[in-house]
Amino acid sequence: MRERRRLWPYGFVLPAIVALAAAFVYPLIEVIRFSFYSGSLGNLIYVGTANYDGLWQDPVFVGSLLNNIKLLATVPIMTILALIIALVLNAQIRGWRQYRAIVFLPYILPATAIGLTFSFLLAENGVLNTQLRDWHLGFLAQDWLGSATHVVPTIGSVIIWQQLGFGVVVFAAALLAVPQELVEAARIDGATGWQIQWSILLPQIRRVIEFFMIVEAITVLSAIFTYVYVLTKGGPADSSSVMEYYIFNNGFDNGAIGLASAAVDVLLLLASVLIVTYLRLRARSADAGR
Repeated sequence: MRERRRLWPYGFVLPAIVALAAAFVYPLIEVIRFSFYSGSLGNLIYVGTANYDGLWQDPVFVGSLLNNIKLLATVPIMTILALIIALVLNAQIRGWRQYRAIVFLPYILPATAIGLTFSFLLAENGVLNTQLRDWHLGFLAQDWLGSATHVVPTIGSVIIWQQLGFGVVVFAAALLAVPQELVEAARIDGATGWQIQWSILLPQIRRVIEFFMIVEAITVLSAIFTYVYVLTKGGPADSSSVMEYYIFNNGFDNGAIGLASAAVDVLLLLASVLIVTYLRLRARSADAGR
């Protein structure tokens, strides 16, 4: 009877484990398996590592990977902007709660709606360029979405605009949790506002900053398909393609399931590196705290 009671907790957890295995583990195993095959689902042919070799020989995949790496530059930019805004709001200026809600609003908007809106705003003859020409600033008007030079920075700007609110809310909440005794003690010791922010507040929320940066890096690597699909569909000439769009294009449009599965494995590996990095940072911080 005692042995049965010891097994009861595992029985309660078992349905959740089965559900997780069905939803994540089994598909992951299948994706890895498909990466070693070529052809359609009904006619798979084992090709070994040929799909992985083909990825690195495909300029579209290499360009997609480079675009993801370029877009990682948005992470430090949005982190710095979110910290600045959060520090300003933390000073509890008049209406700071309303400002925080306004900044957070883009984050809860559907990515499809954001993509459609910016596709009208940033088109060659869209709202932005039309307004610039009306203000006699036509030299600033660019083909934001149709130029291979400008399209990736433009998508990055849209990502920053949409994700910034998440960082502001996270950092503002972390700053509110900082013990006020530390701030008051620093003021009594004669610390300036800048010194309080740099030497007291920011070190106290360092773990939150690390968490935000890792989460946003994973987002930029694996959750920006909607922006690319709605804004440019990978164009012009695949210059704005990212790994997610490459996977979608090959897996669904071209039927190259093996190649798409191999690209998924590469994307998963990159995301896993970021996750392991974050866990190691957390472990190091915990050891330092002891």
